[in-house]
Amino acid sequence: MKKFTIYILSLIIISFAGCKTKVTINQDEAGEVITDYLKANPEYKTIRFKFGEIKFNSTNDLFELGKYKSLASKGLVTLDLKQAKKKFLSKDSSFVYQINLTDKASPLVLKQDADRATVKAVTYVLADEKPVNFEQVNSSTAKVTVSLKMITTDFEQFDKEANKNSNFITKTYKLKLDKEEGWRVQK
Repeated sequence: MKKFTIYILSLIIISFAGCKTKVTINQDEAGEVITDYLKANPEYKTIRFKFGEIKFNSTNDLFELGKYKSLASKGLVTLDLKQAKKKFLSKDSSFVYQINLTDKASPLVLKQDADRATVKAVTYVLADEKPVNFEQVNSSTAKVTVSLKMITTDFEQFDKEANKNSNFITKTYKLKLDKEEGWRVQK
């Protein structure tokens, strides 16, 4: 009986030792967790983009019309001149354009209304040259600070609040250890 009890206790101890999960994380593993998270949940900045029938005055809105023409040259929108009022011997003429989004713009469009769309102006990806800084808070949580590189889209020129002070942002994510899935970003 004593031998049987020792046998059962040793099986229990071995089974608990075998079920122990890895509770430490290093810099490379933290980088991989953040990279996988960013693939599934990309970081980006959005703007509201106006399209449809838009009136441009030649002196006041010439710069704005140039932005739309650059999008048209890249195939993201179509520009159709509906009406042009040229005033005789005057610089102040007006043009009415019908602006439509094309299929090429669809990966950047998140939400679309009748005359406005929410589009991606800037996307952020994990910077290769900056290291991943992490701090393990306890055995099941860690804070990871990463540098995200800014990649502008063609719609970025319409961003009125564009901050050009840097070409990257830093962001801190909280990682939590899940017993079945391993380290995951906690939302």
